[in-house]
Amino acid sequence: MNIDLSGTTALVTGSTSGIGHAIAKGLAAAGAKIIVNGRTQAKVDAAVAALKTVVSGAAIEAVAADVSTVDGCAALVKAVRDVDILINNAGIFEPKEFFDIPDEDWQRFFNVNVMSGIRLARAYLPGMLQRNWGRIVFIASESAIMIPKEMIHYGMTKTAQLSVSRGLAELTRGTAVTVNAVLPGPTMSEGVETFVKDLAKQNGESVETAAANFIKQHRPTSLIQRFASVDEIANMVVYVASREASVTNGAALRAEGGLVQSII
Repeated sequence: MNIDLSGTTALVTGSTSGIGHAIAKGLAAAGAKIIVNGRTQAKVDAAVAALKTVVSGAAIEAVAADVSTVDGCAALVKAVRDVDILINNAGIFEPKEFFDIPDEDWQRFFNVNVMSGIRLARAYLPGMLQRNWGRIVFIASESAIMIPKEMIHYGMTKTAQLSVSRGLAELTRGTAVTVNAVLPGPTMSEGVETFVKDLAKQNGESVETAAANFIKQHRPTSLIQRFASVDEIANMVVYVASREASVTNGAALRAEGGLVQSII
């Protein structure tokens, strides 16, 4: 299969690092014009420079905006009027005991992980429907259906993303626009790598051992028995964003290494 996204514009939120950066790279390699987004100008400029070194001739622009806020989303939409592909990737996570999570954290996680995607879908979906082609992809998590006890607030937001993406898909009936969610499992992004390094330091072990032990102890049902790479997740997202994925709509697509044991 040769995925060709030439002539399309793709906005990837939270794409200065991690899964979002890998998705931007994959979409750029497929020919899409990329809008890189992050909270600071320095980070988005660095991300654009890094992408241009690995994807020769790529058309890449940068917009610094905090999509967790109303004003940030409005600024992004003002800078980028229309997109063909919207990847709602911006998100945060933090392990914390349920009884230690204050109201402010619940609201903060909801604003970053859920409201960012809602606001941008509200802005860009009408244009996709009018043009009769478009892709919206929410980057959720296996935590949406296997809520982790160590970060229930995070799991809540990922479940909400599934509801929003499925509901939005219903609005595309009879069109060539699709809305889907991709559910990564444990993935070795920069943020997770820092988390694993902290575990290694606490336990006096190597990073490799800490990563292996985390999967064995906290995600024992994983069939691949390892963290995924960001590029492995990006591969799924690039396909979902492609013209070839024309009959995949309203789906929650797992890329979690077989961690979830249910078949539906």
